[in-house]
Amino acid sequence: MIQHENERETPQRWQAFAFQVKTRLFQMRRAIAELGKRPLVHQKTRTLLDAPILAEKRTALWLKASAEEFPLTAGKVQNLRVASRAFHGLEIPADEVMSFWRQLGRTTRRKGFVSGRELREGCIVPAIGGGLCQLSGRLYQAALDSGLEIIERHGHSRVIAGSQAEQNLDATVFWNYVDLRFRSNKPWRIEVELTTSELVVRIRALSNEVHQSSPVTMRSAPPRALPSGDCLSCGMLECFRHPSAVKEHAPAMGHSAFLLDARWPEFDRWCAEHSRPGDRWLTPMDGKKWKKPNYQWSTPAEATVRHATFAAMLRSWNQRRLPAQGARKQHVLMRGEAEIARAYATMLDPKCRHLVISQNLLPHLWQLGVLGGRSFDVLMERWPMEEMQRRLDQAKVAHPQSTTLADFRADEELLRAEREALAAAGRLITPHVALAKYFGARAWLLPWEMPAPIARTTAKEKPVLFFPASRLGRKGAFELATSLKSGINAELRFLGAADEGDADPFVGIECQRGNIADLASASAVVIPAWIEHQPRLALLALASGIPVIATEACGLPTHESLHLIAEPDANALTAIIQSILKSWQARLIASFTE
Repeated sequence: MIQHENERETPQRWQAFAFQVKTRLFQMRRAIAELGKRPLVHQKTRTLLDAPILAEKRTALWLKASAEEFPLTAGKVQNLRVASRAFHGLEIPADEVMSFWRQLGRTTRRKGFVSGRELREGCIVPAIGGGLCQLSGRLYQAALDSGLEIIERHGHSRVIAGSQAEQNLDATVFWNYVDLRFRSNKPWRIEVELTTSELVVRIRALSNEVHQSSPVTMRSAPPRALPSGDCLSCGMLECFRHPSAVKEHAPAMGHSAFLLDARWPEFDRWCAEHSRPGDRWLTPMDGKKWKKPNYQWSTPAEATVRHATFAAMLRSWNQRRLPAQGARKQHVLMRGEAEIARAYATMLDPKCRHLVISQNLLPHLWQLGVLGGRSFDVLMERWPMEEMQRRLDQAKVAHPQSTTLADFRADEELLRAEREALAAAGRLITPHVALAKYFGARAWLLPWEMPAPIARTTAKEKPVLFFPASRLGRKGAFELATSLKSGINAELRFLGAADEGDADPFVGIECQRGNIADLASASAVVIPAWIEHQPRLALLALASGIPVIATEACGLPTHESLHLIAEPDANALTAIIQSILKSWQARLIASFTE
């Protein structure tokens, strides 16, 4: 054998073959021994969600690695990301054994596991599922601190100076015969999460009166030298593993990925400015090829672009059969967003370190567990669902007759996912002024992209108020109708077919459904909305010098033609409309006398 400078022997093929034969025998022996008496696979429930934390262990995910070593470190984090989903939220009944391998199952590529760092016979080698000892070790330490009874646990054969193994606090695992098992005489819960930089393991239980573990004894084996690097950087070029490792894991230091849905010009510009060569752009489909302006993102030439075309087409097909309004529509839209998020999740490379995410995809990606171990920014296009529902509830109290203000509320699990994901996010990017104010210092306020002004037509004898929305309570329809019924002499043009049905507040008001062309002859644009996320027509009116009356919830920028009211209020609306119409009448009289 060739002797290396740090007294390590170069691995030989026959040694690897012997290792494989030995492990297969041990795996068969464990499988035979457990016929008919394997531990149960436990379920995820929420009974102990608020139980006290008995133990919490944290460990860093990302080590300082060279470009050669980074791919295996990224693979390890990906394996922890996948494994965490199998354990997070498990609740184990009293006196039942929790088995690491029984719960996780075999690590395969089909399940999402990749090549990661694994310590094997003195070498750090690439292995499918490599790196899971970081999870098993923290589970073992948390079990010790919680007083759980340790049924089975194995330490590493190699003890490295300064490591957890030197303190006898490590726990190695190898399918299926090197397992980690423990139990308690009380029900308990496991939580496993990946933050941007740490692996976090918690154990919860209603009582800490549990079995006490055996005292931990220190190993007598002396520490051995740390390997000079993993398979990609150890310098043993003559090793049979090295060429294959380099081929599969080209040197890298990570990249960013943009997970996008509907295009906003403000987000398009920001993403293009912050993309670097080698980044990945994931969009629903090729907007230019399929002639879909909504998906025509300005993807940089040096970026890799992939699409979720099938999921996007399926969503589009389902949308065509939806009603204009209602809970069914919202459920179908969310299901379509979830399918696109699921498609994107399969496209993410383990070496991706940072994400930029369209907000509507965020809670679904969080539930899929792909955000753990990564930093991410969010393109904020609407209120968080909890805040949006709070505002709708407030509007429903003001207008209990409404048929739409309470017709949809998101699932509690989805609300929780979005809340947790937003709390973990870095920058919250938006042009919406009210949203930026809501998030404070965490928000990155972008300028709205102002459209080219339109040519205004000659004023009519009777003023026209333009309502750039459907006649729905969340758009301020009830407040606008109350204002118009107070004696305002003006025509009203609205957009969209959706309405409040039997509670339509526009009954008895001189109004008609219009189109965007009517904006040119409008005396003012009125949108006293409870919720408005993308006020494009109001921006067009401002750019064209047309007065706009809007609530702060519309998120419009400061402008000389903008008249803001704090919240939907018929009295405040009436006063501003009357003031604007008075000025309009004065200009009309002046035009006749010239």
